[in-house]
Amino acid sequence: MIGGVIGASPEPTAGLREVYLGAWEGRTTAEIATEFPQAWASWVEEPDWDVVPGGEGAAAFDVRVAATMDAIVARHEHGDVLVVTHGGVIQVALHRIVGKPSRGLFPFKIQNASISLIERRDGRAVIGGVNDIAHLESSLVTEVGPG
Repeated sequence: MIGGVIGASPEPTAGLREVYLGAWEGRTTAEIATEFPQAWASWVEEPDWDVVPGGEGAAAFDVRVAATMDAIVARHEHGDVLVVTHGGVIQVALHRIVGKPSRGLFPFKIQNASISLIERRDGRAVIGGVNDIAHLESSLVTEVGPG
């Protein structure tokens, strides 16, 4: 296990919150399927944040994450930055680099406490790694669903 001092205090950043799921917040999948059968059927057929009743929506989520990540990069042009956030935010950041909106589709596996690396090379962002869990003890690794 690697240890060390990061050298800075955490800065909570609202723009790195997980997507807001409106009427689905705090509900189980079974509750959502029962209470919102049409929206859930649409989600199952093709996940899309825009089908979530009262939710943040795909475009707003993408814009929020992009603006926040851009602001972080602008403040740290010449150094490394550690960002701790949620799986959905990581998915949106990775999708942005490959040039596709996420809309709720999560093709990248993101486990709790995993490391994903975004690097700046020649003025553009590249994905340096996704879902690295080598630093975790095997007893701490859990399989997680999308996001």
